[in-house]
Amino acid sequence: MELQNYVSQILNDIKNNGMLAVKKYSKQFDNYDGDLELKVEEWDIDEEIPAQDKEIIEKTIQRLENYHLKQKTEDILYSNEYNSTYGLINRPINRIGIYVPGGKPLPSSLLMVAIPAKIAGVKEMLITSSPKDGVINPYIIYIAKKLGIKEIYKIGGIQAIAAMTYGIGIKKVDKIFGPGNQYVNEAKRQVFGEVGIDSLAGPSEICVIADETAKPEYILNDLLSQLEHGYESKAFLVTTSKELYEYCEREGIDRYLFKSIEDCAAKTNEIAPEHLEIMTKDPESVLPLIQNAGAIYLGDYTPVPAADYFLGVNHVLPTGGAARFSSVLNLSDFTKKISVAKVSKDELLKERYLGIRMAEIEGMHQHKKSMEVRK
Repeated sequence: MELQNYVSQILNDIKNNGMLAVKKYSKQFDNYDGDLELKVEEWDIDEEIPAQDKEIIEKTIQRLENYHLKQKTEDILYSNEYNSTYGLINRPINRIGIYVPGGKPLPSSLLMVAIPAKIAGVKEMLITSSPKDGVINPYIIYIAKKLGIKEIYKIGGIQAIAAMTYGIGIKKVDKIFGPGNQYVNEAKRQVFGEVGIDSLAGPSEICVIADETAKPEYILNDLLSQLEHGYESKAFLVTTSKELYEYCEREGIDRYLFKSIEDCAAKTNEIAPEHLEIMTKDPESVLPLIQNAGAIYLGDYTPVPAADYFLGVNHVLPTGGAARFSSVLNLSDFTKKISVAKVSKDELLKERYLGIRMAEIEGMHQHKKSMEVRK
């Protein structure tokens, strides 16, 4: 409740006092006391990025584009026996804001959001990120330039969420994407409804299902890799191997030893982890047993960090058990589905008794008249 009230007070202050409040919190939280104009105007930063890194970014962009292009779906329109038309059409969200943490810059998160948004047809994208010594991380600016994003703002934290939501110093957005700390998450939760949000991302999680054929060194390093994100991160080992169970005894790793892979899968579905690695003799045979996971990586050569950075699959995933009801970030997160209907006279006059009776049941007399009046 203390966090909720704290964030609410800041959001209300910014909503009521505009840029003066934004500047106050930028000074307090980002140690940024720049002009009221928050937009980054200087784009000539290519010389700060080594040529090798530019090539790595380019290849990663290509891999992400190749993967996400395959997610494009067509509109669904069909006719029935009455020659009426029904269906669903896709329309991209017009304007999104991408929050990129600046304290510990995460340019990979920008790639994971901006590329599918671009493929989905989002027309306007902007980036907010906390400045360090008054400047945005050059890799973030370079990637933005590569992807054609022309709006970057030197603002982070709760004040960035407020500015994007209320249109303070920034043209307001329709939906906000990107990870943040507990204050950013709470701010996103509170503004949801005025804008859309992607999710409330929690600490990173990894779960590994492994049997006696798994390589202990691979498993241990994969588990430790996710704990690197911070002390709240979680690592789970679910195994049938007593040797592996003992080998991975480390602080921060929760271990479970079962007699069968089926029991391992059941425990994993209970955990509903963000990342799941399956390292067994036949990982494909385990896949049908998994119902709850943000992403599943099969075999010895699909470690989570590879997916985080360059495989092309998206690394924006549900956490905290949300994989029970949520999905990996994909093209549908950047589009809206709109239903379409064109009903023929024959169908309406023949079938309207269904709606007329439902209107009578619900006591909606004008609903009933709207259908009855047509001849």
